[in-house]
Amino acid sequence: MKSIAMPAIAAGAIAAAALGFAGSASAVPMGPDVSQTVESLRMQGFNVIVNKSGDVLLEQCAVSAVRPGQTYTRMESEIPGPDDRGVGIVTTVLAKTVYLDVSC
Repeated sequence: MKSIAMPAIAAGAIAAAALGFAGSASAVPMGPDVSQTVESLRMQGFNVIVNKSGDVLLEQCAVSAVRPGQTYTRMESEIPGPDDRGVGIVTTVLAKTVYLDVSC
């Protein structure tokens, strides 16, 4: 039973981490200034990929959507100290990506 529980817990932790970061990316206010939105997302730790079509300058475009991308995590078992009662799993976010759609 123990061998089944650990992979299930690990999969749940990865899914929760991915959904949590996707929600925070969509909470960014989408204003008309694309560069401010990009900077705001980068300050939150996101890698931003801008989707734009046409020959118009980016300064003449407006943000139409912020979509979640891939989140890369690493899971490690936490070594207990003398006062801890068990081994826990620590999830570390390595990189998170959002897609910024702009309309021109």
